Amino acid sequence: MRDTVEIGLGKAAQRGYHLDDVAIVPSRRTRDVDDVSTAWQLDAYRFEIPCAAHPSDATMSPDRVIELGRLGGLGILNVEGLWTRYEDPSKLLADLRTVVEAEEPVTPRLQEIYAEPIKPELITERVRVMREAGITVAVRVSPQHTLALAPVILDAGVDLLVIQGTVVSAEHVSTVDEPLNLKEFIADLDLPVIVGGCTNYQTALHLMRTGAAGVIVGLGADDDSTSDTVLGIRVPMATAIADAAAARRDYLDETGGRYVHLIADGDIHTSGDIARALACGADSVMLGAPLALAEGSPAGGLWWHSSASHPKLPRSAVGYYAEPMGSLDQVLYGPSDDPYGRMNLFGGLKRAMAKCGYRDVKEFQKVGLMLDR
Repeated sequence: MRDTVEIGLGKAAQRGYHLDDVAIVPSRRTRDVDDVSTAWQLDAYRFEIPCAAHPSDATMSPDRVIELGRLGGLGILNVEGLWTRYEDPSKLLADLRTVVEAEEPVTPRLQEIYAEPIKPELITERVRVMREAGITVAVRVSPQHTLALAPVILDAGVDLLVIQGTVVSAEHVSTVDEPLNLKEFIADLDLPVIVGGCTNYQTALHLMRTGAAGVIVGLGADDDSTSDTVLGIRVPMATAIADAAAARRDYLDETGGRYVHLIADGDIHTSGDIARALACGADSVMLGAPLALAEGSPAGGLWWHSSASHPKLPRSAVGYYAEPMGSLDQVLYGPSDDPYGRMNLFGGLKRAMAKCGYRDVKEFQKVGLMLDR
């Protein structure tokens, strides 16, 4: 039974747990690390590591999406970002670094540069470049702009569509605009769709019933996210993932075997966090700030969420990692000289799986957990 706490007369709250509250418990068996696979398959697309990139302009340019794809992960380009508003936003990104280094307010500058209209021809061009590189092409669009941008995105020829907002529901109610009906929209497509984020069992189940191939769990919360202070919304990720995994199990029974992948987005900083997210039931993780630590990051060590540039209510600060820790290859696969799990992220995951005796991610979801805080 869910632990419920009375916080005052007439109001109770459910207790939730963050990933840091959870410890993985090894079983009686260990396994050689070379016998462990971290591969993840979404629909027809296989990835060597359970890694999807958070679609931030700070870390995902078309070139970076291609590099991550060749390294075995899933890069996702934001089609509402700078790369579809400007022919070459490199100078703008360099200017942002100058603003941050001078300790001047950066949010007004972000809002200014994101006020430039999205150019459909640039969406087509960015997708073409990624397709010609031979990787799985995935792009992100917000629910608010899905209907307007979908024709351009689909004509460009993407493999995966990611519909992502801070919180996404299967039933958005509006008396002002025509709301996006996810179930009808997805039913008309012949490509896999990932939707999110969500924060609980009921929303996850509703999103699965839209026909989505994957559901994003979490709000992408990290040290730079301000959804907590701006909206009062904070997601204990261990509980959110476990609840979504329960929804997946029930949906699997409901449909006679349709499996929906869960992508954990938030509270993930280290290889240990990745391991705990998968142990709670996720199939993959969405990495944001950890990728800003890699050399050659588009914004040169800056990091922000897509909501950072909202014209009326920004919900992310801008982080800055002045010194890169290594190449993108090193951040993902090592070797590492960092004892805190911020490099060789998936080598660390692989070793955790081996220490617990599991061969692959699906098996590792069965590992024992303990609360120790």
